[in-house]
Amino acid sequence: MVKEIVKDIIFLSQKSQPATIADKQIVQDLLDTLQANIEECVGLAANMIGESKRIIVVNIGVVNIPMINPIITKKSNPYQTAEGCLSLEGMRRTTRYDMIEVEYLDEKFKKKKQIFTKGTAQVIQHEIDHCDGIVI
Repeated sequence: MVKEIVKDIIFLSQKSQPATIADKQIVQDLLDTLQANIEECVGLAANMIGESKRIIVVNIGVVNIPMINPIITKKSNPYQTAEGCLSLEGMRRTTRYDMIEVEYLDEKFKKKKQIFTKGTAQVIQHEIDHCDGIVI
């Protein structure tokens, strides 16, 4: 189901709770909401649709990838950039890393470990920040 985008900074600033198998519907709601907003964004975190769970979805080309309980385990090559967000007005400066390794569960709750680079790495870092209550 397509959900409304949350813009409440107090809610967005709270750390998300780990997701469980009972949160599978949130994954689908995130995928539906990302697809509905694909012209304006390439990633969403669960708190952006009102769910304080550690779940993100990221658009990689023609595929939308869900990540449940994602954690960045390695990062390298920091750089400065400015980012926008559907939940916020304007752009904000931040430090990102050109390469990250992420451990997460896929939509079937199977463990994954994957390396991401460049723009995809940047989007994942932004959405994981949302899970950590960091508003960029």
